[in-house]
Amino acid sequence: MNIQSTTAAQIHRRTFLNSAGVSLGSAALSALTAREGRAANSVGEQRPLPHHRARVKRVIYLYMSGGPSHLETFDEKPVLAKMHGQAMPESFTKGQPIAQLQGQKLTCQGPLIGFRKHGESGQVISDFLPWHGKMADDICILRSMVTEQINHDPAHTFMNTGTAINGRPSMGSWINYGLGSEAEDLPGFVVLTSEGGRNPQPISSRMWAAGFLPSQFQGVPFESAGDPVHYVGNPAGVSMAQQRRLVDAIRKLDEHRAGAFDRRAGGRQPPDGSRVANDVANSEIVRGLTPAGSPDAEVTARIAAYELAFKMQSSVPELMDLSGETQATLDMYGAKPGDGSFASNCLLARRMAERGVRFIQLYHRDWDHHGDLVRYMNICCGLTDQPAWALLTDLKQRGMLDETLIIWGGEFGRTPMFQGKGGPGRDHHIKAFSMWLAGGGVRGGLTHGATDELGYNSVENVVHVRDLHATMLHQLGIDHERFSVKHQGLDSRLTGVEKARVLHDVLA
Repeated sequence: MNIQSTTAAQIHRRTFLNSAGVSLGSAALSALTAREGRAANSVGEQRPLPHHRARVKRVIYLYMSGGPSHLETFDEKPVLAKMHGQAMPESFTKGQPIAQLQGQKLTCQGPLIGFRKHGESGQVISDFLPWHGKMADDICILRSMVTEQINHDPAHTFMNTGTAINGRPSMGSWINYGLGSEAEDLPGFVVLTSEGGRNPQPISSRMWAAGFLPSQFQGVPFESAGDPVHYVGNPAGVSMAQQRRLVDAIRKLDEHRAGAFDRRAGGRQPPDGSRVANDVANSEIVRGLTPAGSPDAEVTARIAAYELAFKMQSSVPELMDLSGETQATLDMYGAKPGDGSFASNCLLARRMAERGVRFIQLYHRDWDHHGDLVRYMNICCGLTDQPAWALLTDLKQRGMLDETLIIWGGEFGRTPMFQGKGGPGRDHHIKAFSMWLAGGGVRGGLTHGATDELGYNSVENVVHVRDLHATMLHQLGIDHERFSVKHQGLDSRLTGVEKARVLHDVLA
């Protein structure tokens, strides 16, 4: 090779190493730890997971970012309708946290759409969601949700991590860390986003970050245009064979480093004779011997990311190629390949579920309806209603719904008080909102909990965000009280130190 070509190769190699880093695949280790069937739930101690028989293998979280109004989706309020235009009783609002309406005159805003009963169960669902009516007997509506953060970013953080404190692991990262992925050539935690409606607010990447967990467990965002995953494609002029040799060389260097570390730690040997299998599946970070964020932990994460990224170079294009789907399937979802819509993302979610991805999170932004609510609800529901039904129906037809937990909902609800210009809208609200669950072990056709006559407070079978997290973990076979990681001297958990309960009443 001449000097010029040698220099070019070195530049490509440096570019690959420097730009790839842990973000190259991001969640590689989880795919390999799953093969060993072990994970740590506290530093210095390792217990087999799951803790009990898992009811589902995976979670698909349909995140309606911005806060859908419960009063125009799943919570009909005839009394509020009768009080439309009247002053909001001060007994409800005095001393209560209110976002943009603080200090303003508060007027009751009746429901802006009709409701009707659906299915044999008679679930009450608004006319904004006709496709939801078709799956009324398959979903469990949680009508009494509460949260603690009234503005979007901290509310997203709370919903995704169980706390408003930045830097904590997301729920998908916790699950990826605890159970790993069934997919060997895809990340265990994938994020897809779409938009359409009033206000496509940005979603911070910390909503799928690993926090103090090893970085390979963070979510990997897939893009709807261009390269689906950043930094997975080969640099210009580097062939797959060259890439393979590069990854092998890096792995051998890591074997040398890790072997020296093992000798210092007592001479542990790979149980199966494979240095890389031991390095990943039984790594010091998984055993809890190497603190998260240490150089050893991050090197292990980086090497695992290289390995998964190499596999993803062939698996991701095949995953994203919808040409093999029938026209009937595309029509069922309302999907157009490559359009980046919620419909296409729902179809991709099914394909990821088939390939073993553990936690799949779909964000649809634009549910922040402070004004002109009817117009924007029509847009948002028009983009998400049918695809959500199609996803559930498709999984059911393929025999996959029983092993999948589907969650639908936003970060909070909306006020029963009027707000808006250019048409009535609603402000942020944390005291009451609605979500739904469906899939394995969930009682379909059930409405759980209730709010007061104006939809202001959850008053019956109140469900806190932490209860939702505890129930999700329970369905995956994890006891939320036993699933912890030592961080800054504390046993940190997704459900925190506050009391959280599994919603056994909604489980079959």
